[in-house]
Amino acid sequence: MKNLTLVIPAKKEKESLPKVINELKNYDLKILVILEKNDLETINSISNFDCQLVFQKKKGYGDAILEGLNLVNTEFFCIFNADGSFNPSELNIMYKKLKDENLDAVFASRYEKDCGSEDDTFITYIGNFIFTKIGNVFFNLDITDILYTYVMAKTEKIKNLNLKKKDFRLCVELPIKAKRSDLNLGTSKSFERARISGKKKVNAFKDGIYILLEMFKLFFDKK
Repeated sequence: MKNLTLVIPAKKEKESLPKVINELKNYDLKILVILEKNDLETINSISNFDCQLVFQKKKGYGDAILEGLNLVNTEFFCIFNADGSFNPSELNIMYKKLKDENLDAVFASRYEKDCGSEDDTFITYIGNFIFTKIGNVFFNLDITDILYTYVMAKTEKIKNLNLKKKDFRLCVELPIKAKRSDLNLGTSKSFERARISGKKKVNAFKDGIYILLEMFKLFFDKK
């Protein structure tokens, strides 16, 4: 997978990020870690690892992903969590599916048969169900886990979408704009592991409202 770059947004992940990168040491790919330059504990925790650090110019989860994506020069990229919840063994499955089926993007899903999550809560489960249903009905999205950002895709195809959201709204902006651009989208089975440490960066209620409003905005804005 030499033509694959992992984009890892990280914020206060000093306990988990070293373990995540250590798990990836046997994978032949590139790693971009995007973090704030004043997050010294996280920076120091991975000082001995072979990865490229990108100091985020602004703030926000979506902004970190977009800043990292802009620096990717490989054919494919993958958004990968810094908290240990993504299983790297699934990279091979997503990569094979992407190439064998000539897809433009693969969205991992925790809600297919024989999938699941150790990190989901009742609130996030219900919220994801609602948002995914909205995506299916109003945007004709044939994916089953719209808020799960374990996504692998062709780099140039996603760069051309002109994504703009700097926060968690990016998780719905990406698949909706990809669908509207007639990209070939697929789903891959996934099991989300429990995070190694730290707290979720998502505020279920506040970010949920922002995401819902963004979906309505995208529905009425056909550009």
